[in-house]
Amino acid sequence: MPATSRFPAAPYALAFLFGLLALSGLWFGIGQPVELADAATPTHKLQCASYTPFDKDQSPFDKPMQLRPERMEADLALLAERFECLRTYSVTGLEELPNMARKHGLKLIAGAWVSRNPADTAVEIAGLVKMANAHPDVIQSVIVGNEALLRKEVTAEQLVALIEQVKAQIQQPVTYADVWEFWLKHPEVAPAVDFITIHLLPYWEDNPAGIETALHEVAEVRQTFGNAYAPKDILIGETGWPSEGRQRETAVPSLINQAKFIRGFVAMAEQNGWRYNLIEAFDQPWKRVSEGAVGGYWGLYDADRQDKSILAGPVSNLPHWPVWLATSLILFMATLLFAGRPQSSRAALLLPLLAALAAACIGLFAELTLVTSRYLGEWLWSAALITLNLLVLAHAALQLSQASGWRLQLRQWLSSKAALWLVLSGFAGAVMMLALVMDARYRSFPSAALLLPAVVYLCQPVSGYRREVALLALLIGAGIAPQLYQETFSNLQALGWALTSALLVSALWRSLRAKPQTA
Repeated sequence: MPATSRFPAAPYALAFLFGLLALSGLWFGIGQPVELADAATPTHKLQCASYTPFDKDQSPFDKPMQLRPERMEADLALLAERFECLRTYSVTGLEELPNMARKHGLKLIAGAWVSRNPADTAVEIAGLVKMANAHPDVIQSVIVGNEALLRKEVTAEQLVALIEQVKAQIQQPVTYADVWEFWLKHPEVAPAVDFITIHLLPYWEDNPAGIETALHEVAEVRQTFGNAYAPKDILIGETGWPSEGRQRETAVPSLINQAKFIRGFVAMAEQNGWRYNLIEAFDQPWKRVSEGAVGGYWGLYDADRQDKSILAGPVSNLPHWPVWLATSLILFMATLLFAGRPQSSRAALLLPLLAALAAACIGLFAELTLVTSRYLGEWLWSAALITLNLLVLAHAALQLSQASGWRLQLRQWLSSKAALWLVLSGFAGAVMMLALVMDARYRSFPSAALLLPAVVYLCQPVSGYRREVALLALLIGAGIAPQLYQETFSNLQALGWALTSALLVSALWRSLRAKPQTA
């Protein structure tokens, strides 16, 4: 069509307006705050929260361990505003913590880390005994081991011996902490402790509970243990909900769901007179290495010690949604400016819709990248996928434009490589599908990373690399049913990935029948 042809203003304006509204609705819908009843107020402190003193760039595996006293001092000053006590998991490096806690009016439930290494365990036990005897006014009880039975690092008999060793040397009550099922699997531990400490984490159950039923399940287990072990008291030593990460069946991590669970639990616990400890005070980014993205986001405050609004006030799943909206709108406008004049009325309608889809997908995947990426390799993988999306977007946008000059030259080059962009998309899809089928527990669903290539090349097939395309289509297609079976149809994130994968498979298969394209 000649460059002087009449600009198809009506369909372009309609699609442009729709794109703006769709992007605004997407980010506003995600970030819309909700009001919930507060759990903590200036005049009402909560019982306990788990505390580990690591800054966001630290982990317990750092050698040598260099904890920062100024960090602990600031942490305790902040937590004392909302809590009466803190639970710790080790004594290593925390020798001055009781003095800091006393200064801020906090009590401690002190823990010793029990591991498969007898020498390390002995050091922890000796340190716990020393700390408890030196600070009886601050340390109200002690915990010998945390989920050591779950990790199979000690036997029940070894654990009981350690508990008895500590009980013989201190005055405070002594307990052991583990997921509630492991108290049932090892009943010989209960007689040795002064009270039972159970972990209740509905998200991590073998049959995960959604936010609608999570509190009911917590109440049922707490009631069961209260009846079974009476007159021994029960401490809910860990309970909480993640604010980020992958969905497990109906259990969806989000800031709003975390706030719903924590605030609902606190109200229920205080109504029933339960002892409890919330997990955890601060997000721990180092846990993402062993538990995936979700492991790093159980904190009531983020890793920078900023309030996540979990305990009080309005809460939003994406507090900085205006920044993401602005970023998406910039990409949306940049795509339209880059493409230039559409080549027809149909192209005028499709071009803004393509730009809006790309802006949404790239924005959502960029936000997911910030949450999930842990080390250089994952950052590079995400950067490669975003680059791939930009190349696909440039190819599709120029195909809809009246390309001339540099736009025409670029369109010709992108068109000559279009089969490569499709193969790379298929390769990424196959890699991620295999990971989600073979080792899914800690992996997030990367649907936004591949939705744009899937839609573009389904609508506009390209030819080339036939063997590779066929193999990738088979690999991705073969994984759809197994990953859905594992995740169940209740998992909307899994369904979204299955749909994206099906679109990508369709695009790959269509390319096998496509004729070579000219620019």
